Amino acid sequence: MSEAAVATVRRDTEQGQAVAELRRTMVDRQLRPFDVTDVPLLERFLDVPRELFLPASQGPLAYSDLAITVKGAGGHKRTLLPPLVLARLLQGGAPRPGEKALDIGGAGYSAALLSSLVGDVVALESDPELAARAKEGLAAIGAKDVRVETGPLEKGFAAAAPYDVIYVQGAVEAGLDALFAQLAPNGRLLTIVTPETGAGQHVVRYERQGGQAAGRVSLLSANATVLEGFAKPQAFSF
Repeated sequence: MSEAAVATVRRDTEQGQAVAELRRTMVDRQLRPFDVTDVPLLERFLDVPRELFLPASQGPLAYSDLAITVKGAGGHKRTLLPPLVLARLLQGGAPRPGEKALDIGGAGYSAALLSSLVGDVVALESDPELAARAKEGLAAIGAKDVRVETGPLEKGFAAAAPYDVIYVQGAVEAGLDALFAQLAPNGRLLTIVTPETGAGQHVVRYERQGGQAAGRVSLLSANATVLEGFAKPQAFSF
């Protein structure tokens, strides 16, 4: 191996170690102190490079504690949840080996975290550019148990239903009925609910019981952008 090649390998190794240390710092300072206790989930946060699911220009923001807005085709925007909120959302669904999960609007990163925690994951994106980036990131980490589909987020992906757990990666004001219908018996749906007053958003878990969504449990307060397709219809006044 030439000296130039050796130098390149050394540089790449050092960069990889530095990024791995950033992930560990994120876990130790943002997640562990705030009741993220699921060990397999924490290990996924340590292992999965978040920057693979962001444009290169936003890579330096990957392990900050902020929400990150990324652009898709035609100026379409998607806001990724802060790591702490995402971790509590995923943990709240209690994902288990052998289960099937539907991950909506997570840009591939949350689906990558779920990979190996459950049996199969369907990642749904409405934007083709975001879907393509998700596929690239998932391929880079060898997540063969995740399939990426494209379609309206609020409609879910009925072709692969029922799901044991569904994650909606953003705030919702309305539009969950189609997703509730795709839950398996005793299935869970996790999202961030915006009350009618517009204030006081919470991460919420629903469970399907007796053919209906019930057992609503509030897990923590959180702020998030309303996800495309889940805004409350505008009321008209005359």
